[in-house]
Formats: sequence, structure tokens, C-alpha cells
Amino acid sequence: MTEKTYRTLGEEAADAPAPDAPVILSDEPGSFARRVLAKRHPALVQQVRDAFPYGRQQHEALDALLDEITDGVIEPLATTECDHERWAVSGQGYFGRSWYDVPFLWSESYFYRKLLGAVGYFGPGPWQGVDPFAPFKKAELGGEAVEEELHALEALANAPAVERSTALLHASLWGNRADLGFRFAAGEPEAGDSAVPALVADDSVLLWQLLPVEAGSVVAVVADNAGRELIPDLILIDHLLEQRHADRIVLYVKPYPYYVSDAMTADVVDCLRRLVEAPGEAGRIGGRLWKAMAAGRLEVHTHPFFCAPQPYGEMPEDLRGAFGTTALTILKGDLNYRRLVGDRSWDAAASFTDLTRYFPGAVAAL
Repeated sequence: MTEKTYRTLGEEAADAPAPDAPVILSDEPGSFARRVLAKRHPALVQQVRDAFPYGRQQHEALDALLDEITDGVIEPLATTECDHERWAVSGQGYFGRSWYDVPFLWSESYFYRKLLGAVGYFGPGPWQGVDPFAPFKKAELGGEAVEEELHALEALANAPAVERSTALLHASLWGNRADLGFRFAAGEPEAGDSAVPALVADDSVLLWQLLPVEAGSVVAVVADNAGRELIPDLILIDHLLEQRHADRIVLYVKPYPYYVSDAMTADVVDCLRRLVEAPGEAGRIGGRLWKAMAAGRLEVHTHPFFCAPQPYGEMPEDLRGAFGTTALTILKGDLNYRRLVGDRSWDAAASFTDLTRYFPGAVAAL
């Protein structure tokens, strides 16, 4: 059974608490972090290699990256790379060490940066700007599962506003199991159904209190994955706008490919087109979102920090200022959650409120 959490915070911001838990590394045998570096990353190199007809230069660079992450040590970016200085600063003290002996959040982020460099994403050259993960995202978006979930929306078309709000919030929370949320309005699945993921914490009542109708508020949504998970996020955004829980919504996405499935602007466009072209309720939602973009009620923003190997406690001042002016910031997915509370081995009873008190405004983690 999959468990996810979402919690909200409506208190004034304070300084980030002094960390009193160890940073998560990848050196513990059998740990999730260890498996990611030892199994997932090498497999991903091969999957990316097979996804495009890359030339010799890209294949040689991928070979070198595979050798580095399996048998080598962390190597710095070439000084000719546009972001060399930024990574040199963040990786100070890490270069020359094993990938398993540095913070997990940093090693994951740096791996994806080096993978993009290996396939020529940052150019110059013919592969500049070509998303190496695009085939995986598009395959999911065009799959039968998305079709079934969009069809399940029909059960919500005439549901009371409260039921619709609950269902769409749950659908966004569960992401790639969004159809479970959509089906709540039709009376299925039943509470206690083994197919329904359990919630560790449910502060949705407080969340809706932070979004009173007709308050003229601005809401920020920081996206996680594209495709099947971004679709229910967009549907929730439409609901917030349509029911006047927000006057304007800013959707934050990644500036470049990250963690395979993370959403960029191109992925938002693909999802909007998928909705617009769908029949029934999904198509109507897509049409409203398309118009909301044109009217400025839905804006898509990005920021380099969303691909940075740092917790939100270290966010730059411009982003802190933007979040501080919103009625609520909704952070999607496990990576945003890790960055929100700090990627450390916290005690299970650690207070979410205490760990996120530094955040400049009300925040919810889905």
C-alpha cells in the first residue's frame, strides 16, 4: 500500500531550524538511496542510450559517465560548461570522492546534470535542448491509463462542489492513481478499500480554510512529475480557478529535464493539448485552462533553483519573495517534500510545523 502525506502551514515564517539529524547518504547497504545510485542510475543511462539515435560522441560520453558512477569518483564539470562555477561551489569537498559518500540529494541532482551533458542537451550541437526523457513522458501521456482516468472525470461533472473539491485534491495527491480520486464522487471506491492508499496525515480542512472563495488570492503550485501526474494537478488548478478559491495561479516547473519525469513547460503544453483534445468533461477543463493561460489567470514560471541540490531553506531571495506573496504554496511530490523538510534522517515523530516554519508563507505538501 502506497502512503503519501500532505500537510499545511499557515504560520509566519522563521529562520530554518538548526539541523539535528544526519544528512542522508547512499552508503548504507540495502537503503533506497543506495539502490538508486547502484541500480537505477546505471539502468537509466542505458534507457536513455536506447531512446535516441545518438552519435559516437554521445555514446562515448555515456560510457564515461557509466564508468564514473559505477567504478570511479565524482568528477567536476568542464570549465567550459555554462554552470561550471555553480556546481563547483555546491560540490566543494565532494569531487574526488565516491558517489556513495556525499549527500544523496546532491549526488542525484549532479547525476542528472551530467547525464544531460553527456547527450549534448546544453549544446552547442544538434542535440541541444532535446529532452532525453521525452519518449518516456509521451508514452505515458498517450497510454490507456490516462484515457481511463480522463473518462472517470465524468463522474465528477455534476458532483457537489465539496465532493468535487475532495476528489480532485485526492487525485492530485495520488498522481498516477488519480482515477481513485475521480471515482469518489460516484461512491466508489469505498473507504477502507484496499486499493485506496492510506494517508499518514490529512490536513485538507485547514488547506481549504486557507483558500476561501472570492478572496482574490494568488496560489503557487510547484509541479513534480509530467504526464499522468501533471494531468490531475492541472485539473485541480482548473477547479481552484473555477470555484474562485484563487484568482490567479502560478505553476512552477523545472527549467530543464530532471529526475526523468519532472515537468517542464513543454510537458505542461503536452498535457493541456491532451485535455483539450479529449471528449466530455476533460475537454471542457482543457479548454478553460487554455483560456486561463491566455487571460493571465494561469501562469507558468520556472527557476534554476528547482533543479538545484539544495533544500528550500536555502532558496534564493527572489523565490522566497514570490512564495511570500501567495495565499498558499502547494508543493507536489516526494522530491519537493524532501527539499521542504531537509533531506535528513529525521525521527518519525519530528514536527512538520517546526521543520517548515522557515517557509515564507502558507505551504502544503501533497
